[in-house]
Amino acid sequence: TFSSNAPIGDSAPTSSAYATGVLQQSGNVAIYPEADPGKDIYPVDTSRTYQPAATVLEASRIEKAKATGLVVTCEFPHATPADFSAHHYNRGNYEAIAPQIAYQNLDVMFGGGTGILTDDMRKHFHNNGTTLIEDDKQALMNYSGKGKVWALFGEKALPYDLDRNPDEVPSLAEMTEKALEILSKQENGFFLMVEGSQVDWAAHANDPVGIITEFLAFDEAVGKVMDFARSNGETAVVVLADHGNGGFTIGSSRCKGYDKLSLAELFSTVSQCKLTASGIEAVLVNTPREKLKDEFKKYTGIDLTDEEVEILLSSKNYKAGDYTQVKNSNNMLNNIVNILNSRMCFGFTTGGHTGEEVLLSAYHPFGDVPRGHLRNLDVNEYLVEVSGLTIPLQELSDRIFAKHTDVFAGMRYTIDSSDPDFPVLKVKKGRNSLEIKAFSSVGKLNGKPFDIGSVVVYIDKNHTFYLPQDLAKKL
Repeated sequence: TFSSNAPIGDSAPTSSAYATGVLQQSGNVAIYPEADPGKDIYPVDTSRTYQPAATVLEASRIEKAKATGLVVTCEFPHATPADFSAHHYNRGNYEAIAPQIAYQNLDVMFGGGTGILTDDMRKHFHNNGTTLIEDDKQALMNYSGKGKVWALFGEKALPYDLDRNPDEVPSLAEMTEKALEILSKQENGFFLMVEGSQVDWAAHANDPVGIITEFLAFDEAVGKVMDFARSNGETAVVVLADHGNGGFTIGSSRCKGYDKLSLAELFSTVSQCKLTASGIEAVLVNTPREKLKDEFKKYTGIDLTDEEVEILLSSKNYKAGDYTQVKNSNNMLNNIVNILNSRMCFGFTTGGHTGEEVLLSAYHPFGDVPRGHLRNLDVNEYLVEVSGLTIPLQELSDRIFAKHTDVFAGMRYTIDSSDPDFPVLKVKKGRNSLEIKAFSSVGKLNGKPFDIGSVVVYIDKNHTFYLPQDLAKKL
């Protein structure tokens, strides 16, 4: 699960490698990386630096006319969903990533992020017939159309599975089952990426309750996929992580006589928890001092000591802004995690990512599954194969992500940066004019909108638009 220049990967380059077959650096979302001399694990082609790298999802739609979908519990422009549907050197630049996902014209997008939608995205959904569902579980469950549909819950991410209100927020399994129902109606097949997004977040926090319950929620979603695949007979399934996190173990230095502990002794405490550490924090920050012990026991079965009560009361009354740093902060969430772990037999090595190999499972109706010890790039090769793709992804990248200076060589063009976040490429040839806005898939020819066929990416570091080679033919 390594990145281009480091054995331990960030989420963006690790799932990008699965999606594109290109090794990338921390923060990179489906893009060719910069060289890092002395650190690069494999040689980096610097002639391609910053060029968007076509993904299996994009190739499935463009080459095979397959339906495409993403189902996650994070906000929709987060690293993993972005890796399959957007392109940028900085995973945190949602202003550039979110519109690309909207203009990717996905058939299904289920996850979080109502607060990230812009007026322009909503207008595009209206124009291309996408049904937009916001914070309405019943509307999603009752949806029976054949058109494109987005369903988002929460301004950013969904709650942890254990913390969610099941009447208002769907589980990952419910969203996955609905996505399969919708996508399976498409005659050319589909490509669907499902992510159990927040097991990673719980691992960053060293929260054993969150890790276990999020993994179980993901396992339930995998069950829905396997039920479909076995009955469908034409569907391949690949299940894996993009990296390790936390060094989570069953057993720790706190648990003496570990080899004599029964199943109940190992897991009874965690089994009593009714909320994750994050969910407990949400309760405790609004709980008076005198009720703190009772509330904590209500949701965990744990009797707090007076010292632990004082620790909770003295902790910062908010979550860490960066979920990857929770383990290292003195906030209430971290203090709750420490209390939980003091009563359980689980261990952690870090609050960050880890570099061990990850589990790979696969299903194929005819038994054609990958075996052995594989690299992340080998996984991409398998995804390309089972998707029936024949055009190499690098060739597709050159076709749909060519530099504007090459595509419109010999023509008059300017870049209008009056809106620095969304510059517009303007090209003229004779009486014809072309306008292309960054991070969109809709252009204007002589003032009339048209579908470009793929998203156009602008990279500010080299002031370059990346777009289809054949666009010049329109002028």
